[in-house]
Amino acid sequence: MRTFRDERHVGDAKQRVARCLDPHDTRPPRGNQLERRRTSEIGEHDFEVTALSDGTVDLQIAQILTNTTPARVARALARQYMQDPVETSVNAYLINTGSKLVMVDAGSGSLFGPTLGKLVANLRAAGYQPEQVDEIYITHMHADHVGGLAADGKAVFQNAIVRADQREADYWLSPKNLEAAPADAKSFFEGAMVSMRPYVDTGRFRPFDGDTDLVPGVRALAARGHTPGHAIFVIESRGQRLVLWGDLMHVAAVQFPEPSVTIQFDTDSKAAAAQRKKAFAAAAKQGQWIGASHLPFPGLGHPRHDGSGYDWIPVNYSVPR
Repeated sequence: MRTFRDERHVGDAKQRVARCLDPHDTRPPRGNQLERRRTSEIGEHDFEVTALSDGTVDLQIAQILTNTTPARVARALARQYMQDPVETSVNAYLINTGSKLVMVDAGSGSLFGPTLGKLVANLRAAGYQPEQVDEIYITHMHADHVGGLAADGKAVFQNAIVRADQREADYWLSPKNLEAAPADAKSFFEGAMVSMRPYVDTGRFRPFDGDTDLVPGVRALAARGHTPGHAIFVIESRGQRLVLWGDLMHVAAVQFPEPSVTIQFDTDSKAAAAQRKKAFAAAAKQGQWIGASHLPFPGLGHPRHDGSGYDWIPVNYSVPR
């Protein structure tokens, strides 16, 4: 992995993107490399990783977190000088492997309100076009992760293969499950179906089953709990590792110090908490780089043990030298 750039005003898109760049990379840039900076190298694969913002959304955290109390949530937020509602980032990640352009998650599109749906604009701001994306790996099929796949019934990423865990597809794309779902949950299924349909109908959805090597240097790992087929993605380059967590966590101020706190969107909150604790412990022990969908943009950094919980150490901003 590389050091990160924060591009706040690129072209017409004023949302932020962050990039990891290798100053020794002699490949022609596929993105708009306005700045280069010294990097720490992460094996044998030279990768460029770009964090893409889909925007932010205000969430009433005390109302949606579970296995806690509103008072505990308020105290945790206050320790970080925050209060409800919390402006929450929605992040995706673009990986240039040198031979493929791979995106992890696709943002919300029009499914999650007017403050989101900025991913394609920020992809272009970073110097890429949707038709350049070769493969899209979906952590899970909630609307803020798949909504950006389609617009007006058509594929936004016209040349991309979409991949997700087979269990995830079996659950969210099932008409039987949609019919059986409570009224307030039907939109979850409908959003997944409308977003995935252009790829399913054209044979460009290729599910995988659990732990799977996808392209050299990128591997899916099953992390089921938040949803039945939730996956995380491990990117390894030059001996370092970046793990993209998806929705293993949602609220840094609350869940890093208290990983047992869950959220009402979990399909299986007990399994989700277990996956989170496992991922936090591995990341802190191994010094992994982490990227997560709902950590404050760009959502990149390191967790560190702190008593019974963890601190979050965000990536340091640096300038070219």
